[in-house]
Amino acid sequence: MYKKMRLADTVRIAPELLGEPVEAAVKLALREKLEGLVDKRIGAIVAVKEIIEVGEGHILAGDGGVYYDAIFDALTFMPELQEIIEGSVVEVVQFGVFLGIGPLDGLVHVSQLTDEFVSYDEKNSRLITKESGRSITEGDHIRARIIAVSLNEREPRDSKIGLTMRQHTLGKLEWLEEARKPKEESPEKGKPKKKKKEDSPKSENTEEKKTEGA
Repeated sequence: MYKKMRLADTVRIAPELLGEPVEAAVKLALREKLEGLVDKRIGAIVAVKEIIEVGEGHILAGDGGVYYDAIFDALTFMPELQEIIEGSVVEVVQFGVFLGIGPLDGLVHVSQLTDEFVSYDEKNSRLITKESGRSITEGDHIRARIIAVSLNEREPRDSKIGLTMRQHTLGKLEWLEEARKPKEESPEKGKPKKKKKEDSPKSENTEEKKTEGA
């Protein structure tokens, strides 16, 4: 889930930027320092949006830079358990597909793709279902649910997000669109059913004759 958050941090302005307007220099330094980082409390920092306040600058002995305390708004992304997300397939491998969800990638393991048996077509880099013959390849748009989250602050690329498509209204968007379309009427639909011989009512005349002859 994307969130707009108000954060505070201290940033160093390099000597070559000291001639620039303070806010612009602080924003540039914050973007270089924070964008792309992952924090387990707030998620991945996608972008530094707006500088709200910049404090007095201070220097350290032997350091040519100036340090500023800043308050700013940032766009963050925190994957949450059971959240439904949509993304594009960025890689197909034998054990599943990687889905780009915001600044991070999630994995749909083959066991979480569908109820059908799935085979890997290495030549065309795609996964194919056995019964229906449907396929998933790079660039396909998928809707999935988050079922596991493990963020790695030191190595954001090693963060692990587990996804599933094996629930109602989840899957490849083309499959979901097909499921919404009304099924074609069978040629027999609309024709009156023929009554079975044994179910046809007996005529009143027949009953009267039987009664008279009794």
